[in-house]
Amino acid sequence: MQNWKIKLSLFLNYFVFGILLNSVGTVILLVQKSFPDITKSQVAVLEPFKDFSIAIVSFLVTSFITKIGYKKAMLIALAFVVLVCFSVPFSNSFLVIELLFAAVGSSFALIKMSVYGSIGLVTNDEKEHITFMNFIESVFGLGIVLSYFLFPLFIDKNNPGSASWRNVYFLLGGISLVAFLLLLTSPLNESAAKFPKQANFSDDLRKTYQLVATPAVVVFIICAFLYVLLEQSIMSWLPTFNNNVLKLNEVLSIRMASILAGSMAVGRFLAGVGFKKLNWALLLSICLIAAAGIVLVCMPVIHQFIATYKGNGITVLADVPLIAFAFPLIGLVIAPIYPALNSVILSSLPKPAHGLMAGLIIVFSAVGGTTGSLITGNIFQYYGGQNAMYFSLVPIALLFIGLIVFSRLQKKALAKAVNSATSS
Repeated sequence: MQNWKIKLSLFLNYFVFGILLNSVGTVILLVQKSFPDITKSQVAVLEPFKDFSIAIVSFLVTSFITKIGYKKAMLIALAFVVLVCFSVPFSNSFLVIELLFAAVGSSFALIKMSVYGSIGLVTNDEKEHITFMNFIESVFGLGIVLSYFLFPLFIDKNNPGSASWRNVYFLLGGISLVAFLLLLTSPLNESAAKFPKQANFSDDLRKTYQLVATPAVVVFIICAFLYVLLEQSIMSWLPTFNNNVLKLNEVLSIRMASILAGSMAVGRFLAGVGFKKLNWALLLSICLIAAAGIVLVCMPVIHQFIATYKGNGITVLADVPLIAFAFPLIGLVIAPIYPALNSVILSSLPKPAHGLMAGLIIVFSAVGGTTGSLITGNIFQYYGGQNAMYFSLVPIALLFIGLIVFSRLQKKALAKAVNSATSS
């Protein structure tokens, strides 16, 4: 297979950060046990520490990521993560956990820009691009699934408030080191991502900014913001929802949340196949309608469970109510949305613009993730877990409208803008 080694490297890079980045929901629950004085509103800041660092680093380097080089940027990010992971178990402070997510977020900004930019270098057309994008996002999802099983292995069941769970970062640092070594030995031809040597860099940069300022790109950015707001409002708080609302113990709460991540990985893998045959806008519209249906069906059932449950807490899998398995399946239908939208916008742009566009995607995705987690955390604290999950209907509805507008603009306005920017 052409470019197999660098493709494998991109898969592993995304897999590693799938574990690290999306462990925030698990860590939110564990921090509440390790630091009893930390409230839900306070622990919700872990999402901003992660997302704001992603947004800031993306904003600072997006204009010259191609000057750094995709491969070099990824190596820098992985090396930083290796050092941070190996240092975490030696500290016993909530501040260190905050700094951990800031470091992981900063590194992920470089990884995501570089991975998104590199996909255009190792694929040949739009269909191959959107398929590879979904496959790589499904590998990211597999990393999320693994995180839900890794962390419980390090929890001291006899002392849930202990710091033993932080030893998982020794293992995560080791996986990051393997990813670094694989990338180091993987060839990547980045010549197509560079501006022509004879061209004026500032002039090309100006054209690229003009290109991404089209109405289609603006609507796309809004859609990316809304999707990540939706995803993180559920993913970051599902372990706590399982624990506080469905009365599962800490280990079960975390492991049951893996169903969401697993269903997202499966959803993206299936979408990678489905997009070869179906129109992307039609498929995503169906997905959003199905997502709203799952929320509207599952929440009343959960309300009924709460009203009738008389136990002190669920400690074994056999006692977990079926609805705890059903609601996380929303991941199957929301998962294809983000990689599909990203692929459509990236494959419509010239390759030198991919790094910049990836930076914009990351910035607004990070803001969306933080917004979703903070809103959900506060609704959870003041209005209860059910209302926090009902909140997901708002971004679903807005995203459905945005998707319709984007699909109409993408074919006309963006194609015209690309021709204008590349011919001037």
